[in-house]
Amino acid sequence: MAKTETLTLHFRLEPDQKGLYLTLPFEMPENVERFELSYRYPKNAQNVVDLGLIDPRGEQVGASGSNKLSVFVSETDATPGYIPTSLDAGTWQIMVGAYKVGAEAIDLEYTLRFVFKQGRWLIGDTHCHTNASDGILSRQAIAEHARNQGLDYLIITDHNMPLSPEDTPKVPGLTVIPGMELTLYGGHANFLGSHKPYDGPFFSNDLAGIKAHYECARERGAIVVINHPMNEDLPFTFDLQALPFDLIEIWNGPMRPSNLKAIALWQKMLESGRKIPAIAGSDYHRDELGLGLGVPATIVYAQSASPSDILAALHAGRSYFVYQQKSARLEMRYGNAGIGDSQAWEPEQKLEIKMTGVKAGDVVKLIGPDFTHEFPPVETKGDFEAFFTPQKPGFVRLELWQSLYGILPPMPILISNPIWMD
Repeated sequence: MAKTETLTLHFRLEPDQKGLYLTLPFEMPENVERFELSYRYPKNAQNVVDLGLIDPRGEQVGASGSNKLSVFVSETDATPGYIPTSLDAGTWQIMVGAYKVGAEAIDLEYTLRFVFKQGRWLIGDTHCHTNASDGILSRQAIAEHARNQGLDYLIITDHNMPLSPEDTPKVPGLTVIPGMELTLYGGHANFLGSHKPYDGPFFSNDLAGIKAHYECARERGAIVVINHPMNEDLPFTFDLQALPFDLIEIWNGPMRPSNLKAIALWQKMLESGRKIPAIAGSDYHRDELGLGLGVPATIVYAQSASPSDILAALHAGRSYFVYQQKSARLEMRYGNAGIGDSQAWEPEQKLEIKMTGVKAGDVVKLIGPDFTHEFPPVETKGDFEAFFTPQKPGFVRLELWQSLYGILPPMPILISNPIWMD
């Protein structure tokens, strides 16, 4: 259960303050996911006090008059009349509107409740297309489809078409994050987390112009992803050494040879010492046999369901990838470090692996910079637990291999980002 704190503030309105707008400051703590505000006073025909909220930048977050006695705000949702916003630590202000004050002073009591962030695993799709490019579903329809599929978040990445705030769909229980796929003849890249990652047209006929788009996107807070780098039909032919990027998409759509080649490319990057996290996405356009939203899915450990926290976790590599919703789940730790984290290597420290939803015959592989450790095939359906002691600094990541439907050749159905042992 998330940690909460409650603060009570009192404010007195004098009769001579009638008709004034006053403010009551308070401090928003660090790492608040949801803020709830309520107030009470002897409301009657003579006493009417309006409510509003102002953030540390002096911007109005909302104003509800005397219509509502309680409101809430978070980054993903808010009471109607209030704007979903980041709950930045600092001095906020309650607007106290003295609309009517009778012959006697009004004593108001404000109750502030802070719900703090708490890490949780969230499942989503980081790469999909709507009818704003070459998909068939509208943005609203794909968001509803994602939630119906059990996804917690969705990043919409139409070709060369950013997602504006006005066009961002809203579906209860689903975090929709803006993105776009910069689609050029020499390669595709996702820009995740920005409504306007660059200025001007998407195209450029020289590497310098393409690089400028990548750099601008990062400056505006976007995560740059190299998409399906080994795809036979749409390979990434630009010089990866010349372009700035944050993540590499190693699993695009169904597992196939081009994805295995992308995994091998990523492995070489890791072996060279580059801490480049991976990512996976369905590249969804429409439902087809073997293709669907969240196939594969990226499971991320985020501090909240807000776009900023999900993006931060993706950027840090606190994620693993599964073939589909019902695939196995993973917990992996090395001391205090989880997936995507770094910790000093210690000779006796063990890597702890816990999995649920494995099937008989599945094979768990641990992969490091110069080794692959393969556990014996899983004997029974259910849980899998194991320990492993890394022999030297480096990294360890995990793959779960399975023969789908019992007839296809074994292939990865779960891949994790590494834990780093520095």
